[in-house]
Amino acid sequence: MRALRIAFATALAMFAGSVNAQNLIVVSHGQASDPFWSVVKNGVQQAAKDMNVHAEYRAPETFDMVAMAKLIEAAVNQRPDGIIVSIPDASALAPAIGKAVAAGIPVISMNSGSDVSRKLGALLHVGQDEFDAGKAAGEKMKALGGKKAICVNQEVGNVALDLRCKGFTEGFGGAVRVLPTSIDPADVKAKIRAALESDAAVDTVMCLGASTVGEPAVAAVEAAGRNGKVRIGSFDLSANYLKAVSAGTAAFAIDQQQYLQGYLPVVFLANYKRYGLIPGGNVPSGPNLITKEKAAQVVELSAKGIR
Repeated sequence: MRALRIAFATALAMFAGSVNAQNLIVVSHGQASDPFWSVVKNGVQQAAKDMNVHAEYRAPETFDMVAMAKLIEAAVNQRPDGIIVSIPDASALAPAIGKAVAAGIPVISMNSGSDVSRKLGALLHVGQDEFDAGKAAGEKMKALGGKKAICVNQEVGNVALDLRCKGFTEGFGGAVRVLPTSIDPADVKAKIRAALESDAAVDTVMCLGASTVGEPAVAAVEAAGRNGKVRIGSFDLSANYLKAVSAGTAAFAIDQQQYLQGYLPVVFLANYKRYGLIPGGNVPSGPNLITKEKAAQVVELSAKGIR
């Protein structure tokens, strides 16, 4: 009799699990091998574990909107219980996202696309307002005494990054030149160093990614012999960049808490599917300014892939 009760309880638990089981697909423009996006993926995986759902992370091999649109369309064809997308280029991705909405698949956007998310039919957006975050960074650099800056953009054409530079330019108030680079650290370091050596008036370097640009920027300033004369700020976090902030060789980092950008949409979609529950508006995950006083506190979590 006891064995029968155990078997019945096990079967009931399996049935309940199958009722709650959900399949979610995440399509981002950032590869999970990128240190920034690996944190997003960590958030996705932890939320899937916490909510007892299956969530698959997908991204094109490079920043490629055609390839990303095809990944979204492929996800729609699989008819998942929900799709999570980043929207770095609304015009390129709108048709694919529209197919998901038309098929009745709930969509949540994250990271980029806060300004277009609702227009494209997404339930909400989890991320930060990139223009406002850039403006805050510009105002901070201005307050630190900056007069002439370069804004280093490793993905020109990525609307979110372009907005960061635009916001920074408005907040900074001084002269700002956008410096396009690739995501290759050696290329970034070489181009920043060349920019510093060709114009001694440049006293500010604004980076749009800590691991891809912030770390090479610290190395470039040192190689150019401009330590203490050039202020460095960066969006996002990496353990090595935070060490530079803690040491005073970089001024600050802007934390958009990308772990939450991966984690929260999975939680929201799981609860939406099960209970019809959803927040009433966008959820801002940042910006959160990390200065020297705070940097040491988050280095360990950054190394663990959480911050």
